Amino acid sequence: MTAKLKNPATTTIITDNLVKNNSENFETEIQAKKPRFSLEYNTKEEENLNNICFDNKQQQQKFYSLNDNELKKEINNQNSFEKTFSQAKTKFLGSLIRSKTNGDNEYFKDGGGTFRQRKDTINPCDDPEIFREKLFDNEREGGFGWIRGVLIRCILCIFGATLFLRMSWIVGQAGLILGIFVIILSFIVVIITAISMSAIATNGEVKSGGCYYLISRSLGPEFGGSIGLILYVANTVNASMNCVGLAEACVEVLKNSFNFSLIDGGINDVRIYASLICLILQLIIFVGTEFENRMQLALLGTICLTLISHLIGTFLPLNEYQLKRGIVGYSLAALFDNLGPEFRNVPDAIYGSFNWASIGIIHMFGIYFPAMTGIMAGANMSGDLRDPSKSIPKGTFCAIGITTLAYGWCMVITALTTVRDATGNSLPEYDKHLNRFIPPECRLNDTCHFGLANDYQVMTLQGAWEPLIFVGVFATSLSSVSGCLIGAPRIFQALCGDKLFPFIHPFAKGNGKNNDPFRAYFLTLLIALSVIMIGELNPIADLISNFFLAAFAITNFACFDASIAKSPGFRPGFRFYNKWLSLFGSILCVCIMFMLNWLTSLVTFFVFFLLFVFIKYNKSHINWGTSTDANRYRRALNSLLKISRTEDHVKNYRPQLLVLTGNPVARQALVDFAYCISNGRSLLLCGHVTPHQSSVQATDLIRKLNNRLENIFF
Repeated sequence: MTAKLKNPATTTIITDNLVKNNSENFETEIQAKKPRFSLEYNTKEEENLNNICFDNKQQQQKFYSLNDNELKKEINNQNSFEKTFSQAKTKFLGSLIRSKTNGDNEYFKDGGGTFRQRKDTINPCDDPEIFREKLFDNEREGGFGWIRGVLIRCILCIFGATLFLRMSWIVGQAGLILGIFVIILSFIVVIITAISMSAIATNGEVKSGGCYYLISRSLGPEFGGSIGLILYVANTVNASMNCVGLAEACVEVLKNSFNFSLIDGGINDVRIYASLICLILQLIIFVGTEFENRMQLALLGTICLTLISHLIGTFLPLNEYQLKRGIVGYSLAALFDNLGPEFRNVPDAIYGSFNWASIGIIHMFGIYFPAMTGIMAGANMSGDLRDPSKSIPKGTFCAIGITTLAYGWCMVITALTTVRDATGNSLPEYDKHLNRFIPPECRLNDTCHFGLANDYQVMTLQGAWEPLIFVGVFATSLSSVSGCLIGAPRIFQALCGDKLFPFIHPFAKGNGKNNDPFRAYFLTLLIALSVIMIGELNPIADLISNFFLAAFAITNFACFDASIAKSPGFRPGFRFYNKWLSLFGSILCVCIMFMLNWLTSLVTFFVFFLLFVFIKYNKSHINWGTSTDANRYRRALNSLLKISRTEDHVKNYRPQLLVLTGNPVARQALVDFAYCISNGRSLLLCGHVTPHQSSVQATDLIRKLNNRLENIFF
């Protein structure tokens, strides 16, 4: 049955469902009882309505010749379906397709033997693009869930070399109380950022690009493009730093345990090993994210075994070698000695040479916090997730909780089982009367080489099997490197796809069904290898921390700005956010940036400002419906309301002209004359009155509406 609303120019066909009769041939029934969508065609096309859904007559005849079983088989065969039917046909016949997001059939047979569409299925004509994406997007259908795609990836990026090589040293410097404070402060920063990120991620569809995509679609291309390029560089250099750190650990193990070196046992060996590590990991990533994801599972298993080995080792009997290096087993005396801070100079760190005059609590934060920047790893894989809006919040929060507990657990255990200073030659002395360990003589002149405050291998010595701890160090470093080498190219690919910067659009091209950014992989590899050639990356470490803190600050501000704009389009599915909490998180990140290093913070803001200005004055006309536009409208509206309540004054007089020009092109001289009066500094409106004769139908509707209003209110 077809309902047609006649009009001199067009014919509107209002349809409810597409129905498949239980007959030999396919017939289309159009119900107008409860219309769900409407399509308009020119009168000339009305006769060819059936052909609208097909590319040609042969496709129509082929489809009509299918029986029930062949039709179902054709519909469920995605490749054959896409080859046989065009996108236009999907609008009409898509409602008969089995939904891939729902296990139930999308159509059912009623009492009369007719196949009808279920009401809870996707309506292709409401939004054909969304329907087609849900139906045919292999990337989403084959994407990762929240555990493998976000949780595991975030955990592995957060678990870096800091876990085994820095936590004991932080306890030795800051003490357990301030060490826990460092963890709590970092937890506050990342949890607020995760809340803001979850609010933005659940406000709509999340595509590839991670943090860049979230910020750019919330605050606009200026903010998003600036922070996106900074994030790309930060992740790439972070991968280089982890490669160098792992290479230095390899060089130390080979030199001390096997007396082996490639060239000089120093910086040249580090360059070679780091380059090989980077190349091997990049080749693994080239194979595909699915293979890399399996490798991530192996790395996670190795890290878990390492942590278990460390825990078991703390309960095993101690040998003389461990005692001489300050490991005394579980002791309240050691715990009380390690509660307070004792900052001092630390020479010959495993990742370089620290020779700071004074190490304070904020420096401890600067050493620990880069590990927590891995919370963006899951968001960076947004294009490979099955449901980013649900996976990103759930996986990120779980990863933050698990890793924070693990870091705190390692810190407490080392504070309970190890003294601050040890000679390496004699056993620690214990005073039973004072119920504490007596500091060795080397503490007086800062010549101790072992203990919490001097040795980075404390957790390695405590393990039940020492080689497994070294394997854990390698696993954590490899996981961090792989996370950066995967996330950075995807950020850059999304940035290039938006064409915000010149000459980089070719890097937006992807390959394969997952749209892997192979070109961006090559560029990232070249940059990473170039940075590795430096061999000593400590001067860049603070800059990277500032880059990540800047990204966190912008993410929090994006959530605050979207909330304060009160745009009806900002309705996050994640309800546990607060605009003032996001603002506090943004301010906190900026404050920490300047407390860590004010100079690198100024450099970060200067680079951000240059990129911001460049995009602002060179961007194409982009309309992403950002909160910046919403705030601009809100401010303009508030200003107009204030002006309407303000009396005119002779000093502020501006002429406001309404010029009845008709078509302005026909009376250009009149428009020019009026412009000479306003001169671009006041309001000038050109009016064009168009005569219109109201139709009889519209008049009847208005009369009926007025009668009903009178009956209601009078």
